[in-house]
Amino acid sequence: MPVSPRYIEVMDTTLRDGEQTSGVSFSPSEKLTIAQLLLTEVKVDRIEIASARVSEGEFAAVKAITKWAKASGFLNKVEVLTFVDGDVSVDWMLKAGAKVMNLLTKGSLNHLTHQLKKKPEQHFAEIAAVIKLARKKGLECNVYLEDWSNGMRHSREYVWQYLDFLQTQPVKRVMLPDTLGVLIPSEVYAYISETVQRYPQLHFDFHAHNDYDLGTANVLEGLKAGAHGIHLTINGMGERAGNAPLASAIAVMNDFLPTVKTGVAESSLYSVSKLVETFSGFRIPANKPVVGENVFTQTAGIHADGDKKNKLYFSDLMPERFGRQRKYALGKTSGKANIENNLAQLGIQLSEPDLKKVTQRIIELGDKKEVVTQADLPYIISDILDSNTIEEKVKIENYVLTHSKAFKPSVTLRISIKGELYEEHSQGDGQYDAFMNALKKVYKARKQELPMLTDYAVRIPPGGKSDALCETIITWRYNNREFKTRGLDSDQTVSAIKATQKMLNLI
Repeated sequence: MPVSPRYIEVMDTTLRDGEQTSGVSFSPSEKLTIAQLLLTEVKVDRIEIASARVSEGEFAAVKAITKWAKASGFLNKVEVLTFVDGDVSVDWMLKAGAKVMNLLTKGSLNHLTHQLKKKPEQHFAEIAAVIKLARKKGLECNVYLEDWSNGMRHSREYVWQYLDFLQTQPVKRVMLPDTLGVLIPSEVYAYISETVQRYPQLHFDFHAHNDYDLGTANVLEGLKAGAHGIHLTINGMGERAGNAPLASAIAVMNDFLPTVKTGVAESSLYSVSKLVETFSGFRIPANKPVVGENVFTQTAGIHADGDKKNKLYFSDLMPERFGRQRKYALGKTSGKANIENNLAQLGIQLSEPDLKKVTQRIIELGDKKEVVTQADLPYIISDILDSNTIEEKVKIENYVLTHSKAFKPSVTLRISIKGELYEEHSQGDGQYDAFMNALKKVYKARKQELPMLTDYAVRIPPGGKSDALCETIITWRYNNREFKTRGLDSDQTVSAIKATQKMLNLI
């Protein structure tokens, strides 16, 4: 008979441990919004939202969250970090409306001896008193063994002595943190499996940190070893190198641990990640697994070609699982297949010759380190198709644009007209005006009149950044008729010059 997957409790501690990220402080309203999303959309089992006694702002945030949680039936899923401080944390919890306390205690003899300067029996007696008071007041108790990882390495007998004591107490969960993120996966597996086997009646959570970039790997080994719950944060936020990241851990569990399951909705992970990025100001690296901007983007042309041929470069980690889409980057390594995939997403088809020209233009832009996006493609195509219809009799060979403080902008221009070279210098109210003044001198020498510029429009693709491609559309009047020309470049003045060269070849 197949064994049903073991259910794993997922506790998100973004609002408590994640807020310990340097420079991050959530407002009460931001905390409430994140708490609501985590419980209703992402569907984590529990959230740790604050530390008791920290500040008035923290108290206000906890009150707002517990008020909402009570009305919504989630109050037993909301947890607060508390301390072995007699009745102080318990009273704070009661005033804030919280019902589940995560009591911070010492999980290593080193911490107990040098920070608290107490004997194990004294520490246990004080813990028992807090737990008894909390239970009397109707609070549920979980217990953190701070520095448990070093406790297992250097004072294991103390850890066993402490757990022997805890199994006599009315606690719901025992939380095992790798406080300094120092464990490697094999140690996590060995320590947790030994602990679970020794105390089968206790529920154990594992709390990983990421100091050696092993947070997700350690979560995986902790679950294999029998941990009943895991602590994670959105975007891996947390002190120093952060905590094990929620999105990565959930993806790994779903793909590589068929013996366990969670209630987390993968499809909501990306949206909550972006919201927390905005609230925290803590930017997500572009290459961060699952939620980074580039992680579902193929850049190499050979990969895009393989995706068209039986999805050769697809894996189980599909973007659609997380409410995202696969993208194909445009640049010097793109290749034709990358560009075809982008065009297909836009519903555009090109002939083979035009596709080659578009590919070549994108490669040229990539060589100049320009960022080309899918939104730029219609502009590039328009520019190339427009250029195809124009016979190039006039060519702007070179120019120097200058703009400096207290001097008028100036241009030195070299232009070829039907094989004859001209060079002129001029000033103007702006760089393009200076360019046009120099051009007028050339055409005056040829006794030829230039069209009148009647309109000048600049367009940047939606979401364009400062290095985005810029399309300049200029309307001209010549011999009682109007016509338009377009230029495309990342520099606005250059794109206007390109549009002007097209005009010169049309008249």
